[in-house]
Amino acid sequence: MKALICSEYGPLENLSVQDVPSPQAGPGQVVVDVKAAALNFPDALMVQGLYQVKPPLPFSPGAEVAGLVKEIGDGVQGLKAGDRVIGFPGTGGFAEECVVAAGKIMPLPENTDFAAGAALVLTYGTSLHALQDCGRLQPGETLLVLGAAGGVGTAAVEIGKAMGARVIAAASSDDKLALCRRLGADETINYATEDLRRRTLALTGEKGVDVVYDPVGGGYSESALRATAWRGRMLIVGFAAGEIPKVPLNLALLKERQLLGVYWGDSVRHDPAGHVRNMKQLMAWFAEKKINPVVSERCPLAQAQEAMRRLLGRQVKGKLVVLPEE
Repeated sequence: MKALICSEYGPLENLSVQDVPSPQAGPGQVVVDVKAAALNFPDALMVQGLYQVKPPLPFSPGAEVAGLVKEIGDGVQGLKAGDRVIGFPGTGGFAEECVVAAGKIMPLPENTDFAAGAALVLTYGTSLHALQDCGRLQPGETLLVLGAAGGVGTAAVEIGKAMGARVIAAASSDDKLALCRRLGADETINYATEDLRRRTLALTGEKGVDVVYDPVGGGYSESALRATAWRGRMLIVGFAAGEIPKVPLNLALLKERQLLGVYWGDSVRHDPAGHVRNMKQLMAWFAEKKINPVVSERCPLAQAQEAMRRLLGRQVKGKLVVLPEE
């Protein structure tokens, strides 16, 4: 089978599509015939050795997939060959076949596109965990989403609306903000041309927002924190801008603000029951069409390296999905 292989950590040029042996299902595992695999920011960091998780070399990136069950290992129940599924392998998804632990498999509804299914787990799982478990977002509160046109950003906009919040979407271009409005954002801010703090305060009658969802970092984090209300919560999701900000802690003291880290991958291990609950909620919203992953681009395996480059350059809206069999 063909797979995108990372043989050594470093520049994206080190990646190559290779012919490798097909995987075998061990006890408690499932082999998935991959029809679609979503590209996420951690994938592009991981192959460079810049992510907190460093898989043994060589490996294939790709954390979430959708496809058909090909083979089941000993002890696996409730699945059979041919079942349509979503899987979260963590790595290995950018390949024609992938091994996934049976506990990280969910059914994919018959009327659901494989690409949309592949794009559901990581970004929406992260955003629901952030907003519900960490940020305790309540109906009627105001949520500010930075990087709102990206993968986790679009998910946060949709989930914020599903949870009953007023959503302010912030992004770096008008076309990105147009996408956010189509997803239900109540207000938008172009932080390339507007002062993020001043505009946020103006949109909230100088009160500030209750929750900030920040996957961007850089210079925007402090501006957003300064625009939070009394006892506002700032969710630290990632650093797509490439810079980890150094925020003055007196900003937290002055209004009893909270800085909350969000690490969805590890939360799944610490709270598996909570993860199952969140996945059931997402699938219910998905069925009700309250959420629908934005798949802006689809590309073959041979173009995955270039897709990663554009993702790192923040040139992708929503999710980009790799189709290994094309």
